[in-house]
Amino acid sequence: MTNEQNALDDPTDTVAVVVDDEPETPVSDLDLASAIEAIVMVVDEPVSTLLLAQVLQRPEDDVAAACAELATEYRDQGRGFQLREVAGGWRFYSNPEFDSVVQRFILDGQQARLTQASLETLAVVAYRQPVSRARISAVRGVNVDGVMRTLLARGLIEENGFDGETGAHLYRTTTYFLERLGVKSLDELPELAPYLPDLETLEAEL
Repeated sequence: MTNEQNALDDPTDTVAVVVDDEPETPVSDLDLASAIEAIVMVVDEPVSTLLLAQVLQRPEDDVAAACAELATEYRDQGRGFQLREVAGGWRFYSNPEFDSVVQRFILDGQQARLTQASLETLAVVAYRQPVSRARISAVRGVNVDGVMRTLLARGLIEENGFDGETGAHLYRTTTYFLERLGVKSLDELPELAPYLPDLETLEAEL
């Protein structure tokens, strides 16, 4: 009797079976442009062609060509937004032709009260500054790109250098924020719990 047969007959022997994970299916040519749009729509910082290629399981040249084609398509159609390659990655931006309209929209909102989303985002910046957009998004569980632009435009927050590990922009509150809140320093900020009761729990899970 062979050793192999003995191993099969002996119930005390254990045979380890390794099952490879099923490989991810590359995004098809038909869905490539839409998949790129879906990803770029939710990013806080420009996303590189290499990362897009890795996620979509497609050659980097294919992804670069698809991004360039989308950028040209939006520009030729005169859309209100553009896809641009900036700082080594791709990201959506508003069309410069409509800067005056966008500025008027933001400035007209200066007299309006902040939305709940803006208040929550501002609270995260105030209590966790300096903090990156990605960190704020992680804490709130949503994309905060638009809200951050509003807070920047209203002078409540400002850029404060870069993260040493990721290179992402860091943000902090401004002196105008303190003036509007009626306090002299951040030490006078009220307790965090009444405003974001789940923040500590959320951060502990990240």
